Amino acid sequence: MTHPIRLLLVDDQIIIRQGLRSLLEAKPDLEVVGEAADGMQAIAQVEALRPNVVLMDLRMPGMDGVAATRAICQQFSETRVLVLTTFDDNEDVAQAMRAGARGYLLKDTHSDDLAEAIRAINKGYTQMGPGLLEKAIAPAPPATPVQLPPQLVGLTTREREVLCLIASGASNREIAATLYISERTVKNHITRILSQLELRDRTQAAMFVSPFLPLLGP
Repeated sequence: MTHPIRLLLVDDQIIIRQGLRSLLEAKPDLEVVGEAADGMQAIAQVEALRPNVVLMDLRMPGMDGVAATRAICQQFSETRVLVLTTFDDNEDVAQAMRAGARGYLLKDTHSDDLAEAIRAINKGYTQMGPGLLEKAIAPAPPATPVQLPPQLVGLTTREREVLCLIASGASNREIAATLYISERTVKNHITRILSQLELRDRTQAAMFVSPFLPLLGP
């Protein structure tokens, strides 16, 4: 017996998630195993649930869909991302596909077409809505300096070093040894970091900073 395709729905609007769940679970070969309201929740849910396909909205508060797509594709290569959004401008499409998405559809896609796209992406194919392929391969606009989120800009250099080491999986003792500071000082830095980023624990901090590590390196 073939197992159903396991889906994670990511959208900041609960009514959208409820509507998608209702439509998709009517298909016997599709199973919605979880939902998320923003990018960070999506990464955590992928880690916990290991869905086959993630239906990803782009514009959400906190970590947006592009950053979440990049993190998921880097950390969970067996999970494929299908962007499902209202926006179809060239840069949105191109950024999502460069981040690793395997497909890009608009929210007005018919449910049968959406289901077929999910099945195709689960098999490893790429799916693009009408007219979107040209936008995905359109010439990139002139490069502009990439900026860190305001929350990270507000951290000191030492706090950024601590945060990068947290993301690498280092313990407080290992961080202290690496930076030649005391464990008490490390704990103080972590308390300040979590407060500045408005996060609950170091796991959330590691997930938040992961997409920006190349910008925080030496």
